[in-house]
Amino acid sequence: MTTSTRGSSSPRNKGLPAVLVLEDGRTFRGRAYGAVGETFGEAVFSTGMTGYQETLTDPSYDRQIVVATAPQIGNTGWNDEDDESARIWVSGYVVRDPARVPSNWRAKRSLDAELERQGVVGISGIDTRALTRHLRERGAMRAGIFSGAVLDSASGAGIAADSELLARVQAQPHMKGASLYEEVATQEAYVVPAIGEKRFTVAAIDLGIKGMTPNRMAERGIEVHVLPATATADEVYAVNPDGVFFSNGPGDPATADGPVALMSAVLERKTPLFGICFGNQILGRALGFGTYKLKYGHRGINQPVQDRTTGKVEVTAHNHGFAVDAPLDKVSETRFGRAEVSHVCLNDDVVEGLRLLDQPAFSVQYHPEAAAGPHDAAYLFDRFVSLMEGQRA
Repeated sequence: MTTSTRGSSSPRNKGLPAVLVLEDGRTFRGRAYGAVGETFGEAVFSTGMTGYQETLTDPSYDRQIVVATAPQIGNTGWNDEDDESARIWVSGYVVRDPARVPSNWRAKRSLDAELERQGVVGISGIDTRALTRHLRERGAMRAGIFSGAVLDSASGAGIAADSELLARVQAQPHMKGASLYEEVATQEAYVVPAIGEKRFTVAAIDLGIKGMTPNRMAERGIEVHVLPATATADEVYAVNPDGVFFSNGPGDPATADGPVALMSAVLERKTPLFGICFGNQILGRALGFGTYKLKYGHRGINQPVQDRTTGKVEVTAHNHGFAVDAPLDKVSETRFGRAEVSHVCLNDDVVEGLRLLDQPAFSVQYHPEAAAGPHDAAYLFDRFVSLMEGQRA
């Protein structure tokens, strides 16, 4: 688990010095962006050229310092419609060239102002190309952003010693072994009604769900009951679901024993099941596969994935630092019947989807709701509908 400290907000923060310190000792100096203070998290990079508002409010980015690889960020400002949750979840934000003035008819305020308002510490004006290359070569790692008074040393020299800041970064826990899904999930169940005629009821397990996901199901006539991550099988089946959905979420799937047990109970009843991202990793564990941490993960909205059932290649939205360890070249025998890898990343052959051949259950490692785009994978919600139709028939 990693930790963060929310910073202060003030117009006087503009132009203050800031420094990003990586756990291997590499430092990048720039200017304060957003709130001023200090923050800690796992430094990762996202390759999306658009969609920063959806990225920042995605609960899957909990406890991560996100580096934007696109050089200019903030052009379209911040609006009140595109949030994927009730708050910004990233621990910190790193940009090269922040837009001075937002330009979009939907913008209500600047990105900088929103980061300040929510106390999110950031840094701008650094060489994000060099930083991204460093993370690709060395891997995602613990980091800290420091700005404002936190840089003032006791000697009055103006900047704390890099060795002192590095020691504070290295004192933070790692992402591997971090159990985070419960801290981002809803505490109370709620319902997203079907749009138009109601066709099905789905119980959605919130492990860090994005707001667009139940909306995509509602568009297909599904009434979605969003349940806490701690929901029991009795609570799931109390809503009489036609299908069960397991959402995306942050942290190490190896810690998610509760959701794995719940998914196993759903599989035992052969209820149509669909999982995305963290839900894909949960399905992998329920089927008896292992999971592992990727060197630097997949984050962005331009990742090529092949659907092996159709041969089609899709450009997809990703945010994951862990993956399922399942064989690509054969059908596996599991306690719930035969299973196979249904989707694979064309960049590195990482498992991007699983499906059972003897009952209605499948999952993908990416985000088919794809708020901010692309929408190549929207058909997966229709595939889920088809499973529920088949089960009903």
